[in-house]
Amino acid sequence: MNFISDTRGRVGGGVLLALLGAGIPALVGAALHSHVGQPYQETTLYFGTERPGGRPVAEREFMGFLDREITPAFPEGLTLLDGHGQWQRAGEVIRETSYEVVLLYPEKEAEERSTRIERIRQAYEDQYQQDSVGRSDDKVTAEF
Repeated sequence: MNFISDTRGRVGGGVLLALLGAGIPALVGAALHSHVGQPYQETTLYFGTERPGGRPVAEREFMGFLDREITPAFPEGLTLLDGHGQWQRAGEVIRETSYEVVLLYPEKEAEERSTRIERIRQAYEDQYQQDSVGRSDDKVTAEF
């Protein structure tokens, strides 16, 4: 019994040393080469689909909007995610299907791209009777 316990301790210690030995060069490498990629801006837009007193924005309608309004403004690409949003009005929880569109663009183009994004938000609000289109912005480092 003592032999098994002793062996486990030696094996466990050896594994720990091997992992630490493998991790230290990676940590040093990461510290020396911490800048990978270029500065980018990431904007996520949140499109709700519920309309006041009417039918929700259908998937084909949203895809048409994406093709007409968003893709021409960001032809280099985007990411589309399905979402499920909710909010509260007069004590009632409103749940709705939503779409999230993630846009990445060089930070140096942020001002000009922001203008495009605001046009997209306004167009969706106008065309689909929306109170708002959510927007979040983050600075990231990206490499393509």
